[in-house]
Amino acid sequence: MESKFLYLGTMLVVTALTLLTGCKNDMDSSGTTKVEIRMTDAPGNFDAINLSVKEIVLHSDGKPYVFAVERGIFDILDFRIGTSNPDILVATGEMPSGEITEVRLVLDDSGNSIVVDGIESELKTPSAGSSGWKVKLRENPELVPGVTYSLLLDFDAAKSIVQTGNGKYLLKPVVRGVTLATSGLISGITAPLDSYPEILVIAGTDTVGTIPDAVTGKFTVGGLPAGRYDVKFVPVGGYRDSTIIGVDVTIGQNRDLGVVTLRK
Repeated sequence: MESKFLYLGTMLVVTALTLLTGCKNDMDSSGTTKVEIRMTDAPGNFDAINLSVKEIVLHSDGKPYVFAVERGIFDILDFRIGTSNPDILVATGEMPSGEITEVRLVLDDSGNSIVVDGIESELKTPSAGSSGWKVKLRENPELVPGVTYSLLLDFDAAKSIVQTGNGKYLLKPVVRGVTLATSGLISGITAPLDSYPEILVIAGTDTVGTIPDAVTGKFTVGGLPAGRYDVKFVPVGGYRDSTIIGVDVTIGQNRDLGVVTLRK
């Protein structure tokens, strides 16, 4: 069955899901990236559009990564940018870092409906339950390790619903988007290796932390909002604590501290 193409469809928003709440260790999972997938709506003249999303598939390096949806059926018209409910979280997962080359939206075969003038009708979704709809990207987002990304699918209700001659409705989604970055990283290398410090990134009274790779000394703390941080190193083996004051984090950038040498 022929796939239906979405005329562009994603907004990737790098978001700081790593909340700075309390002092905790956060081992960086090098080479992987967390992705959350959200949906929002551009308004249409309907009472409701109820969607039953089965899964969303992201492709990278020629391989598909399936994000299963556990939201059940929801009315996409309830979620609009600029309101108290700007979007709905439909799936969360983790995949290897790198370039996203394709996105597919897959709906369940049943459970999709539309309400017009108080009357609910089945919403037909050709090929939605098999291969789904391909989201044609204007640019391929690059996922960076240590940062959590939010993929926002902006559903255009007015242009996505087609009424047939016999009074039935078809769903041919039109989804638009743009790529934005709203968080940053702090990274570096600690030396000597036997100092093996706990690394604390501090903003006021809130702290998030990690520890370096035992072999390379490399560390990364991701999901940081733009701002100024103090980075404290608490080593073992008789090495002294050390703090770098006033580290500026910029949206979408990796602030590399280089080699941080600790002394006894």
